[in-house]
Amino acid sequence: MKTTLIFVYNASTGVLDKYLDAIHKIISPKTYSCDLCSLTHSVFSEKTAWKNFRQYASFDSIFMYKDQFINTYSDYSDIDFPVVFTVKEKTMQLLFTADQLGELQNTEDLIASILSKIDAN
Repeated sequence: MKTTLIFVYNASTGVLDKYLDAIHKIISPKTYSCDLCSLTHSVFSEKTAWKNFRQYASFDSIFMYKDQFINTYSDYSDIDFPVVFTVKEKTMQLLFTADQLGELQNTEDLIASILSKIDAN
């Protein structure tokens, strides 16, 4: 059975939220609260290395904002975001915690870590 990764950003779906996030990334990128966003996106678009990786990945990906995820998976509302889950054979497991994502330095580190963890499972 194919593995699916669920990437949950520490951001909300609202238009105003997205606008404020973009401003925050410009003014104070070091204090921006979504390390996953910083690893996968520049201020205005998806990073090329990340886009290429996910297009050719051997797993399926689901991308959700924090509010969407909590509405769908209310049992996980008390965790720190951003996070990445893996789903295989209807079993969902935490693949990356917010702290683990915060330790990654760049997009390439994220990609290498995903590949390492997917291969280990």
